[in-house]
Amino acid sequence: MPVKTSSGLREAVAQCVHNGVAALRSLQRSDGHWCGLLQGDSILESEYLLMKFILSQENEPMRDGSGRETLDRIAAGLRRQQRPDGTWGQYPGSDMDINASVKGYFALKLMGDAPDAPHMVAGREAILAAGGAERINTFSNFYLACLGQVSWNAVPSIPPEIIWLPRWFYFHMSKVSAWTRTMILPLAIVTALRPTRELPKDVHINELFIDDRARHRLSRSEETPGLWSIFFSLVDSSLKLAHRVGTSPFRRLAVHRCLEWILRRASQDGEAATDGLGAIFPPMVYIQVALQALGWDRSDPVLRRAEKDLDDFFVEKSDDHGDWIMIQPCFSPVWDTGYALYALTACGLAAGDPSVDAASAWLLGKECTFRGDWADGVKLPVDASGWFFEYHNAWYPDVDDTAQVAMALHRTGRSDGIAAGERGVKWLIAMQNDDGGWAAFDRTKHRQILEYVPFADHNAMQDPSCPDITGRILECLAWHGYTTEDAVVQQAIAYIKREQTEDGAWIGRWGVNYLYGTWQALLGPIRCGVSPDEHWVQRAGEWVSSVQKHDGSFGETADSYINPALKGTGISTPSQTAWGLMTMIEVFGASDERCGLAASWLCREQLTEATDEDPAGSWTETEFTGTGFPRVFYLRYHMYRLYFPLMAVARWRGPCS
Repeated sequence: MPVKTSSGLREAVAQCVHNGVAALRSLQRSDGHWCGLLQGDSILESEYLLMKFILSQENEPMRDGSGRETLDRIAAGLRRQQRPDGTWGQYPGSDMDINASVKGYFALKLMGDAPDAPHMVAGREAILAAGGAERINTFSNFYLACLGQVSWNAVPSIPPEIIWLPRWFYFHMSKVSAWTRTMILPLAIVTALRPTRELPKDVHINELFIDDRARHRLSRSEETPGLWSIFFSLVDSSLKLAHRVGTSPFRRLAVHRCLEWILRRASQDGEAATDGLGAIFPPMVYIQVALQALGWDRSDPVLRRAEKDLDDFFVEKSDDHGDWIMIQPCFSPVWDTGYALYALTACGLAAGDPSVDAASAWLLGKECTFRGDWADGVKLPVDASGWFFEYHNAWYPDVDDTAQVAMALHRTGRSDGIAAGERGVKWLIAMQNDDGGWAAFDRTKHRQILEYVPFADHNAMQDPSCPDITGRILECLAWHGYTTEDAVVQQAIAYIKREQTEDGAWIGRWGVNYLYGTWQALLGPIRCGVSPDEHWVQRAGEWVSSVQKHDGSFGETADSYINPALKGTGISTPSQTAWGLMTMIEVFGASDERCGLAASWLCREQLTEATDEDPAGSWTETEFTGTGFPRVFYLRYHMYRLYFPLMAVARWRGPCS
């Protein structure tokens, strides 16, 4: 219902907050945490199916005792994501993704879909029109090589001997991102052993290739400078030649050392509790391929646990058109619970409230003191700790979750939560990079040459500082008493100012895109004491205001990662409108008319009745506003549409924000 007067808007916001809190409470689990669905694109379903064929398990019982019908439901989920033009994409409204389309087509053909079926014909024609399957990236080629569709020459060599590189070496494992680390070593074993399944000719995908020579060659990235492209091409050719002549005498020892590294980080309990290697989909797939290539039997407890951890990502779905399975890339309980608790405190709830106390206790139980990969070279106080993203991932706590949880616990007013938040802040300060910013998982620095390595085309080879995480940590530090008088804050603000774009915005590494980056980068410095009147702050606020729509809303397409001219433009969403509103509140104040317009839009869009997916008091959002790897993989967090708008309207109402 439209709100025309300031008093009417205040009443509408008060009701909106009340309804949003009720919706949030309704989704809280019995043990106090929240965990919304985390949705990726079709590669999750297609890569899972391809993995099962690589392992020759397509007709064997699943770990839960079910049979082929489970894979049929996964294939049904894959078909549902195919577009009318035959393609698959990275998110709603995106252009065709050649990698997703080739893997989707191949997976469905293996599952028995006839090549002359209309959806297969459409997919094939679209792939050929896009330049053929030879244009897929190197990570996709791993699947095709294991199934005999491309030569192993088309796959980048990853020598297992990299496990022995000295720490000072530019390409040492500690210098690549945590997620790349967990993918590279299983793939090093795979490229060393080259397991290849011979498939019947009738399920080959020769029809998807245009240039047969290019099909069996390692592709070169157009973004890699010429000399570096030549250098890494020569290195790769030398490694492949060494493989043909027998490789190094230490190959077997290197493979064994890689295996030891992997097993220490995979599917553990106790102090180092981890639900799968890296607790994310890609390495949890690759470890199964690697262990089978090493001759491990499927009945081995390690492999059985690896299967379970991966299959736990399944989400059973059903409607009038049938049953299908959606596969999540990982779980997000700590992230969702940290934000949900923060939203409740923004609405005025505190210690003593049942939802607040239950969430606080659950988060306190996830505090992580284990010294994982991040500890390599980081001096840390003994009473410091962090939090990870998933249910269990002790090897890889991250600073983003730690900052969010430390803030949320502090805001509850509970003494145990405040103490835990202070321990988290100690870890955060120890993890600050030399440039003043923070990365996600490690204390590191930007190393551009890593982006030129042949297997870097997932666009996330490294994990350097980013403005959005740095801004969030500054907000966390502000809640714990840090100001612009502190050196750690001064260095971080200097970094953020250096990263500001010409029009005043910041790119969002972990959310779509400039709206997310600007909200995160700007709020922390202001909370630490930067005046909203400073020119660079006002410039950011004016940019946000310039992309606000006439109805008060905001929206931004992930296409803005590819074309910055699209920054701040796209379908309106509740989460992005919330980010825009919270930014403008910090810069212009809640009484600004532009803030009122955004708050009014959120009130109008709030659900008054429950839907199949959402309770009354939530919002509807089908867009992908989360970022996994820019330009490669995006995410739809199903709780973003609730706790971000609730935080925003609560901040507009004040004063508990």
